[in-house]
Amino acid sequence: MNLRIFLLAVLLAFSSCGPTRNLAYFSDLKEQTTYSEEIKNITVSKIQPNDLLSITVSSESPESDAQFNRGMLAANDSKLEGYLVNEEGYVNFPVIGSVQLAGLTKQEAREKLTNELQQYLKAPVVSIRNMNFKVTVIGEVNRPSTFTVPAEKISILEALGMAGDMTPFGKRENVIVMREEAGTRTMARLNLNSKEVLNSPYFYLQQNDVVYVEPDKMKQVQASTNTKFLAIVTASVSLATIILSRLL
Repeated sequence: MNLRIFLLAVLLAFSSCGPTRNLAYFSDLKEQTTYSEEIKNITVSKIQPNDLLSITVSSESPESDAQFNRGMLAANDSKLEGYLVNEEGYVNFPVIGSVQLAGLTKQEAREKLTNELQQYLKAPVVSIRNMNFKVTVIGEVNRPSTFTVPAEKISILEALGMAGDMTPFGKRENVIVMREEAGTRTMARLNLNSKEVLNSPYFYLQQNDVVYVEPDKMKQVQASTNTKFLAIVTASVSLATIILSRLL
């Protein structure tokens, strides 16, 4: 019986060995330390093709405003009020016609539409909101998915929280953020073990960003060889147990 317990312990030791991961965020922040600094890395998102924008117009003439406050897009048998930015970066706005908004910030787009509307309305005021601001979180997280963000502002930590946080196998020191902007795709690696990530231009996510949490090597080994390895070890232990039990 003691021999079998010993062999079982050996099996468990083989199957559980692996490197220890640092699972703490900002682990370089010392205990009992207050860390503060001015926030300088908030970037202003720009309008992109396929954005769905809510554009509302008001002026001193509510009756005239009505013709500008319509924009319907059919999607999945429902009606979403909004203006879709086409692949060329234009929206089809009532009365005015096609207006290029892609590449502009919302403030710049408001100013552009306000200038266009001044020939039709007295003291027009334009409000713009992105209705489909979204980010995607995949990899070693508990709930990988694409998330719509109503506030149009989200940090990488908030995105990971929406995805149920990383699993113990997620490489916190090497999280990838993929971003497409102005026809260019960029990828950046962030170390969430370090407080320096707070200064990264990728700490605050932008429209359509993808966060990929890479698995550590132990998870990759388990995924490819764990089943075969355990089967071999189990068979070997069983055979050794039978042989030794007959000899003793």
